[in-house]
Amino acid sequence: MHSIEELERQIRNVPDFPIEGVVFKDITTLLTHPGSLRDTADHLLAASGSFDYDAVAAIESRGFIFGSLMAAEDDLPLVLIRKPGKLPAETISREYALEYGTNTVEMHRDALPGGSRVLIVDDLIATGGSALAAAHLIREAGCTVAGAAFVIDLQFLGGGKRLRRDGVEYTALIEVLSEG
Repeated sequence: MHSIEELERQIRNVPDFPIEGVVFKDITTLLTHPGSLRDTADHLLAASGSFDYDAVAAIESRGFIFGSLMAAEDDLPLVLIRKPGKLPAETISREYALEYGTNTVEMHRDALPGGSRVLIVDDLIATGGSALAAAHLIREAGCTVAGAAFVIDLQFLGGGKRLRRDGVEYTALIEVLSEG
């Protein structure tokens, strides 16, 4: 199995993307290395072991990659947290703030049985907006957020602190302390 440090070295840094001054963490290079996808999911499962959960909610789109592997490995239901207009049945939605504007996420209203304990999964936490919106949807569905798991935590953007203030504990495999 690849160590977390080996996996981190496989992630490409793309300067000035999507805007000047931002260093984008490109996980597509991680996905192309043999065994790294499975190993990343296994490390996320191990890191999430302290959370008591019976369902996985994956945030569009790269959260789907890791969340589906984790749910399959543990034989748990997988709930998709999607951008608006992508789910065919009745949905609940939550708007959240971006640096310039807002975005919205949705999930099927009947995606989870009430009382479920749900682990939120995404590739990266930055400001925490999408993860907090997902947590709101899970609670609106009558469920509990058991925790959240991310491959990368951009700590300098404060999303993890926002999650914890909202009562959501989380884990991340790779912590980035500063931009660059």
